Amino acid sequence: MNIMHLKYAVEVAKTGSVTKAAENLFMGQPNLSKAIRELEDNLGVTLFKRTSKGIIPTQKGEEFLVYAKRILSQIDELETIYKNTPDRKQSFSISIPRGSYMAYGFTNFVKRLDMEKEIEIRYNETNSVEAIANITQSNYNLAIIRFRDVFEPYFVSLLREKELKSELVWEFKYIAVMSKDSPLARKPVLTISDFADSVEILHGDTSVPSLHTLEAKRMENIENSNKRIYVVERGSQFELLSTIPDTFMWVSPIPQRMLDRYGLVQRSVSDADYSYKDLLVHQRSYRLTELDRIYIDELHRAVSTVAAMKVE
Repeated sequence: MNIMHLKYAVEVAKTGSVTKAAENLFMGQPNLSKAIRELEDNLGVTLFKRTSKGIIPTQKGEEFLVYAKRILSQIDELETIYKNTPDRKQSFSISIPRGSYMAYGFTNFVKRLDMEKEIEIRYNETNSVEAIANITQSNYNLAIIRFRDVFEPYFVSLLREKELKSELVWEFKYIAVMSKDSPLARKPVLTISDFADSVEILHGDTSVPSLHTLEAKRMENIENSNKRIYVVERGSQFELLSTIPDTFMWVSPIPQRMLDRYGLVQRSVSDADYSYKDLLVHQRSYRLTELDRIYIDELHRAVSTVAAMKVE
């Protein structure tokens, strides 16, 4: 018996299904079934039984799970304690959407690192579903997920199912960003229809598994153009926006420093009233480290800085 056996048993009990547990653990169902049988053989007891409602723990299984959860919790605490000792390298990991204010906050976070110590930072820009998967696989400690208001029930349900903790970072409405040389940049008032002949730049990895890919992309973004370029690399997005005046992008508000760097302007659009939320997410059992708290502090500073900007 090893730690992974404990994790397997806890996941099976949580999902009530070996198939679903195997999916959450990113392993094959036959391998998980074999591991559970090996654990039962090793203990000499039956841990689970099949019912019409799925797989449930036996009485001995319930007793075992109490100890298993306690042991796993203690291991998490032990790892957290020693990860935070001063003589260890500075480790931090987060998965986020492509938000310029987040990149701004991350840069300020890096400035606060001790350059005399070892540093291991993982900063992954991806879609919300993949960010959640990175958390549940324990590859990343933190994530920020972004969704439009129409998707909130889906993500609330997903976070509950995965037993993840979340807190609101920012709620905002998308604005349009474009080259300062764009004809639209000089219009006194913009409406969605003004962008009909422009080329829209979009993130290329929108993902909501419960919907067909094209439907998810349609619902996630504002319907205003039939000319679209999907890209996944931030530099390419800004390069297109800054050099081709007929392009634009729907974004969360961008810090002035980044707008100036790429020669961009951001404009509010009078009838674009879609609401978006960014949530900070981590496992319920995870304890924030000192570096996590520094990053969160810089993230909130970035929100305050951008939210205070005047967008015409």
